[in-house]
Amino acid sequence: MTVRINVKWLAHGAGLPLPRQQTAGAAGLDLCAAIEAGETLTIAPGDYALVPTGLSIALPEGYEAQIRPRSGLAAKHGVTVLNSPGTVDADYRGEVKIMLINHGKLPFALSRGERVAQMVVAQVSAVELVEVDELDATERGTGGHGSTGR
Repeated sequence: MTVRINVKWLAHGAGLPLPRQQTAGAAGLDLCAAIEAGETLTIAPGDYALVPTGLSIALPEGYEAQIRPRSGLAAKHGVTVLNSPGTVDADYRGEVKIMLINHGKLPFALSRGERVAQMVVAQVSAVELVEVDELDATERGTGGHGSTGR
C-alpha cells in the first residue's frame, strides 16, 4: 500500500534530496541534515542537538511519522535519536527536526545532506479508554520489567 504525503521544502532545505526508502524492502525514509552549506554541526560526547531537515510534511489523517535512529550512526559513532522514536502527528505542519544525542566517546560532526535519521510512516488507531473496576486475568498478570526472563 502506498501512502501519499505532501512535502514542502523550506528555504534552508532547498537542493537536498527528497527523503526516500533506499531499497525496495526498507521501512524508513532517510532524512538529511539541512545545515548551511560549508557549515558543520558538531555534537560533543554526552551532548545533543536539534538537527533541521528543511522540510514540512502533511500526513493523512490516521497516520503518524516515527523518527527513528539510523543503525549505522549508532553502531559506528554512538549517535542516536534522543526521543526515539519521535512522533510527527498528522496535524503538525512545522519543520521536521531530529533530536540527536552523542553517546560516543568522540565529537560527532555533521555536514549538509548527511543522512541523520529515518522516518517510518504508520497507521494510528483511534483510542477510547474505558474505566472499569477490574481487568481480565492473563497468564502474565502484573509481572513486568524482566519478569519473563533476563
